[in-house]
Order: sequence, then structure tokens, then C-alpha cells
Amino acid sequence: MRPGPPRPGAAFRNETPQLDDITGQIGERMISMLNVSSVRDAGDLTMRARIRDAAIEVFAEAGFDRATVRQIAAHAGASPALVLHHYGSKAGLREECDEHVVSTLLADRTIAIDDPTAQGIDAVLAGVGVHAGRLGYLVRLLADPGDAGRRVFDAFLEHTRKMLRDVGDKWQTQTMSDPEATALLLTAYGLAPLLLQGQIARVLGVDPLGPEGARRLALPGLELFTHGLFQDDSLLTAAKEALARPAGPRSDKGDGDPNQDPDPPAAR
Repeated sequence: MRPGPPRPGAAFRNETPQLDDITGQIGERMISMLNVSSVRDAGDLTMRARIRDAAIEVFAEAGFDRATVRQIAAHAGASPALVLHHYGSKAGLREECDEHVVSTLLADRTIAIDDPTAQGIDAVLAGVGVHAGRLGYLVRLLADPGDAGRRVFDAFLEHTRKMLRDVGDKWQTQTMSDPEATALLLTAYGLAPLLLQGQIARVLGVDPLGPEGARRLALPGLELFTHGLFQDDSLLTAAKEALARPAGPRSDKGDGDPNQDPDPPAAR
């Protein structure tokens, strides 16, 4: 059998990619998708795209190892031979699925920032729910202990770094003591509902990744980012003071030693 055509997703799977390479390779697709509703996929009816979308759903449901080309073909309404004609192998198909899922989800993260209006928020909320298959696929990727899991997390982290830079240029933001750690925390915050979906749904009473859950969490999340949590900065001040001290074991060299325990145990 002749090999299929070159796989667009192969770039996402480089053995030792740099973060700039990852985001650069998906950047062109991201730019073309910004501010476009997720229903755009309804017009993407080529057989190659149908196979890709079917594979995303099958991979999300069955897992990468258990899913078969035959299952994917049946779900797409195609033959196994046609799947292999377009992608060469199951691994080749997965490569394109990886890139498509990551690039699509990253593009949609920027809609509200690019259009911070009620209409922009409406567009974001209207798109919630259409990514169910992609989100399930992303959960599988994040749980992958190998290179695929690391690549997707790094792609989201780099995208968060860029968002922080763009937001800082566009709006006034708080001074960050450690922008890299802030980007890491925001990335973890954004991905947490995927990994804790069942627990959050149990407490919230609705799926956090569905339309109702998104509406329920939108204002609390934006309030937290906009106003913060504490009105008093005493805890922050205490943490700054504590972290400014040299780290090290307790010292018995006297009050002048920077490692001296400020509250030593009473002598017996």
C-alpha cells in the first residue's frame, strides 16, 4: 500500500520540540480560527476531516491503545482502507488529531480577550458544549505520561504566557512577583475542570464543561481574577517577610543570626 500524504500533525510530534516551535507550528492555524465560532467545523465535510473528527471521538471514548482503525472507520462511515489511505496508520491519524484538538482549543481561549464585550462573552458561552469530544480527547492527552502529555501541557503553558503578555499590553494588570509561576498556576487552574470534571459536577450539580456549568462559573471566576479574594494584604505581607529570610535549618547562634527561630521552644 502506498503511504498516505504528508501528515499536518507530524510537526506537533517532534521528538525534542522547543516551546516556541510547538506554538509556532500551531500558530498559523490558530490565527485563522480566532473569533470564529466553533460551528465552523460543520462546513468541514471532507472525508479526511470526517475521519479525523470520528477518530477524536473514538480515541476519547476508548483510549489511544484500545481504539482500532476499524472502529474509527465505522464511526466515520468509511472503510479501514480509506482511513489508511488518508493517514497512513493509526499513529499518523493520532498525530493530526493531537494538533487539531490543541490548536482549536487554544484558538477559542482567546475569543473573550480579543472581544471583551457582552457579545464576546455570549460567543464564548454559545460555543461551550460543542467541544465535548475534543475535551475528552484532551483529558486522554494530559493523562499520557509520555512525550504527548508533556507536549500538550507545554503548549497550553506557552499559550498562557503569551496571553499574560498580551493582556498586560492591552489592560492594566497587577504586578507579578514571578510571571513564570503565575503562568503555571493559571494553566493548572484552566485545566483543572477537565481532570476534576466528575468531582466538580457532583458538587455543582451540573457539568462544569457544559453550557449551564460555564454560566454558573463565569462570574465567580472573573471576580476572582479581577478583584482578587482578600481585601486585607496582611497574609501577603507576612508571606513576603517569611520568604525573604534565607532558607535553612534552625540556628542556636543568637538573635543576630538570620536563621534563628523567632519562636524557639521553651527550655525544659
